[in-house]
Parts: sequence; C-alpha cells; structure tokens
Amino acid sequence: MKETHGTLYQFSATLIDGVAISLDSFQGKVLLIVNTASKCGFTPQYAGLEELQRRYESRGFAILGFPCNQFGRQEPGSAEEIGAFCQRNYGVTFPMFSKIDVNGPSEHPLYSFLKKSRRGIFGTTRIKWNFTKFLIDRHGRAVKLFAPAAKPDSLAREIEPLLDQPLVTPLGAPRQAARGTW
Repeated sequence: MKETHGTLYQFSATLIDGVAISLDSFQGKVLLIVNTASKCGFTPQYAGLEELQRRYESRGFAILGFPCNQFGRQEPGSAEEIGAFCQRNYGVTFPMFSKIDVNGPSEHPLYSFLKKSRRGIFGTTRIKWNFTKFLIDRHGRAVKLFAPAAKPDSLAREIEPLLDQPLVTPLGAPRQAARGTW
C-alpha cells in the first residue's frame, strides 16, 4: 500500500450525493481543490474551472469542489440545490462534495491539512474567501495556494508542469497516473 501520511490521501470526504469516499481514490492525479459558493461574485469561476477539468482530465487532472457557507452566507442551499445549480448553470462534471467549514473549530480536517501545508500571505492559515484554490501534485502534496481572484485560465501555467511530471513509485519506477472519470 502506498504511503499516505502527510498527503491529502489520508482524508475522507462526503460527495454532494451523500456518499463518503477516501481521497486516496485520487492518487496519482494532479488536483485543484476549491472552496465554492453559488451566490458569490467569484461564482462565474465555475465556468473556467469546468474548462480546466475538461481540458486536462485525460492527462490525470481533477478539480474537487467543496461548497462552504462561511463567507457572507453565500452558499445557503442544500446539497441537492447546490448540485442542481452547478449542473444547470455551469455543466459541472468535476466531483462536488458536501458543504463543509474551511475555518474554525468545525473546519474539515482536509482544510486543516491544506492550510498548514500552504500558508497564505504573511504566513496566515485562514481561508479568506470563497474560491481559494490549492494545487496538489501527483503525490498528494499541496504545492501552491491561489487567492480567490486568481482566474482558472491563469492557472494552466502552474498545472501543466505538474501533469508533465511522471508519477514515481517508492521504488523509483515511474508509473502511469490514474485515469478515469475522476
């Protein structure tokens, strides 16, 4: 079994349809993890995120969306409402998860890990707003943090080099990245 300590693979999360999954199902993929909201000025970024998903999915890339209602109560809907909104307005095909907290005493453990791995400006560990983005390499390590204003299309120059890197097993032998619907 692959070593997962110190990577996001040690965590589980619940998909928007209520099914809990281990994030180790994304091993070998380059990921962009985003806290989302449907009533935010940055909500139109869903279109750009979906474009990235479609452009790079076949190369082992996935976006993981985590709705959050902590910023201006901009994600008040139920899981069903959020899923329908994303599908109806943006045709989202990337995995969307159940609503979580990204800050505070009830924050999801994944976000505790991500914030410790990649701190914000001046070393801060709080997510400042919706659509903060973490770029994850094929080994499950957070390699870059992007502010909410960073437009998805501007991230391609950071994503592509990670997609070009082979996944190396603990024995040093390169292997093919995981592929599939996510």
